[in-house]
Amino acid sequence: MRTAAAILLVFLGGFAIMVLEIIGARFLARDFGSSFYVWVSQIGVVLTALAGGYYTGGAVADRFQRLSCLGWLLIPAGVATCAIPDFGGRVIEFIVQRHPTDRAIPLLWQKLDPALGGVLIFGLPCFALATLPPFLIRLATSELAHLGRISGLVIAASTVGSIAGVFVSGYILIDHFTLSNIFRATGALTILLGGMCWLMDRQKRPMTNEQ
Repeated sequence: MRTAAAILLVFLGGFAIMVLEIIGARFLARDFGSSFYVWVSQIGVVLTALAGGYYTGGAVADRFQRLSCLGWLLIPAGVATCAIPDFGGRVIEFIVQRHPTDRAIPLLWQKLDPALGGVLIFGLPCFALATLPPFLIRLATSELAHLGRISGLVIAASTVGSIAGVFVSGYILIDHFTLSNIFRATGALTILLGGMCWLMDRQKRPMTNEQ
């Protein structure tokens, strides 16, 4: 059951990341336009957050080996995601209005402004969600003989969740829900993942003793 819970965690984490990437690009496009630069910026920001989250998740797992540590990252990240409809517009407004209104925005900033907005709005949630796979690989592997199998299973589950996030975002969510409701639902999911980490950490037997 604990292995199944770990797989569910990384699946939902991968799902949430892709929702933030796809819906986040749509959010940025409202003010920056649906240009090539917006999509490049959002993809680059999410990949950077993933790289940082993967490294940090593995480093924290080696040091503490307590899944509850992720709760302290995921719950604030979920709260921040829920608040995107409240603060995201003001962040973008600040980015846009810092340019003089009597001249055209330089091409360099036309490229970088969407990336700056993506970092400030979506960087923390994607970073926090990316800590899940390496942390769970570390905790779920008690023997080196099983490292490859467990790693492959966790990464595959996370990737399948990301695939689901792409198609659900593009084919369902964007057609039937407002951006604000999508962000709030994704934030609630991230908070739930943090709560699951705390709950799993309270179990009597450590995850490292189970296969």
